[in-house]
Order: sequence, then C-alpha cells, then structure tokens
Amino acid sequence: MQPYFFPYLGYFSLIKHADKWIVFDPVQFIRHGWIERNRILKPGEGWQYISVPLQKHNRETLISDIRIRNEEDWRGKIVRQIEHYKKAPFYKPTVEVLQQCLNIDTDSITALDAHCLKCTCDYLRIPFNFEVFTEMDIKIDPVNDPGEWALFTSKSLKAKEYINPPGGIEIFDKTKFDNAGIKLKFLKINLREYSQRRKAFEPGLSILDVMMFNSPEEISRMLDDYTFIEA
Repeated sequence: MQPYFFPYLGYFSLIKHADKWIVFDPVQFIRHGWIERNRILKPGEGWQYISVPLQKHNRETLISDIRIRNEEDWRGKIVRQIEHYKKAPFYKPTVEVLQQCLNIDTDSITALDAHCLKCTCDYLRIPFNFEVFTEMDIKIDPVNDPGEWALFTSKSLKAKEYINPPGGIEIFDKTKFDNAGIKLKFLKINLREYSQRRKAFEPGLSILDVMMFNSPEEISRMLDDYTFIEA
C-alpha cells in the first residue's frame, strides 16, 4: 500500500491482518490524496484537514522523491489543530503518540508516514512487519498495468496470498494471480459509529479521531470487524 498519513481504520485493519507490509513508494505521487493529509473533527461541527506541506515538484515525481517543506512549523500547527479534542477520554495518550510520530528528523514523506504508522501500531499493539519498497533489494518482472505491481511483488516475496482494500478491486486480474498460485482477497472493514461527543457522526476520519474516543482494546475489536471478499 502507498504510505498514508494517519489513515482511517480500514488501513490499520489491513495491517493487523497481513503478515508482511510493503510501504509502496516507487510510483507517481498523486495530489489531493491521503499521502500528506487526513481528516479530523473541526471545532463545532464538520471536519478539517491536517496536512504536511510539500516542496514543489514535477507532476511525474515519484512518492519516494517527494520532500517535506520543513521550514514551516507544520508539526506545531497539527498539535494545535487537535487541541479542541482536549475533553476526549483518550486525549492525553493520543497526543503523546502524535508527538512520537512527529518526532522524526526527515524531509521524506515516505519516511514520515512509515514512522507514523509504526508508532501508531505500537500504541495499538499491532505487529507492523514492514519494508519500504524503494529500499528493498527486490527484483520483479516488468509491470504493464497497475495490478501487476502487487502480483510481481508477491511473487518475488514468495507470498501465497495478497490482501487489498476493496476500493482497488477493478485493477486486479484474478486469473494472473491464480496462474501464479497466489490467492487474491479484499478486506472490507465494517465501520461502526462511536461516540464523538457531538450530534452528527463524521465517518471515516483519521485514526487520530478514533484514538481520541476509544481505548486500544476497543480499537482492536473495531479492526477485527471485517469481511473478506474473494475475487
């Protein structure tokens, strides 16, 4: 999976139920996605973005080459943006995790996101056995379509099964996976409402929002509430 910044519950459910995680960064960075930003509650009602400012780059720049604009105090801004959660039951431990996440000296968005994922998984007590694709000594066949990245990486690592979120189901050719002896499955998390202490529930927010209102044990049960869709 591409490196996401404090992603939603479904991303962590996928991590929890995979044996090996590849932080996938050798492809073109797409603007306005989840690599450098995510959503939290906004004071009052609705939601707002927390984001990492990026240096200017060409349209064709790979995720692995995207650099952070560290001359801005974006870390302090994010900490200030979550202060309105201060009455949430798990505000203090969540802030501590956030500060650990942001306490990394890097200008690489891949490194930042991987570090944030690791710190968050440690708090949630989820094993996170990961490698960054562009840092691996891995040889794969030439890729002709997007679905082949997962197929050829799985083949190279001798995986017997590949799991993906259902949002990308259309890019995969099941026959190719079958021919390679790799089972193709899609994990769909069942997102349930939890108390955000406001009238209207905002679904699908960053894991930070979930952590503010739920204990690690409660979140673990949420991550186990899923169904597998077989291709």
